[in-house]
Amino acid sequence: MKIRILSLTLIALILNSCGPSKTRVAKSELDILIAKQNAGKEIYENNCAKCHQLYDPKSYSLQDWQPILKRMQIEARLQDADMDKILTYLSKN
Repeated sequence: MKIRILSLTLIALILNSCGPSKTRVAKSELDILIAKQNAGKEIYENNCAKCHQLYDPKSYSLQDWQPILKRMQIEARLQDADMDKILTYLSKN
C-alpha cells in the first residue's frame, strides 16, 4: 500500500512539473502577439496620421479594413510586414 501511495505521489509530482513549461510557451506567443499589435498601432499612428485623421479601429470590420489598407499601402509606401502589423492591431481593437 505504501508503495502505491509513493508511486502515485511521484507520478503527480512529475505531471505537475510539466505544467509550467507549457504556460511559458503560451505566454511567449501572447507576448509576440502583443508586441505585433503595439508595433501595428505605432505604424498606424505615425504613418496614417501624416495624411488624414485616424479612424477608430472599430469603425470598420476586418473585411472592410483589408481593401482600405491595400490601397493605403501604396500611398504610404509601407512594406507587407508593416501592413500585417497594422491589420493585426486593427483587428484586435
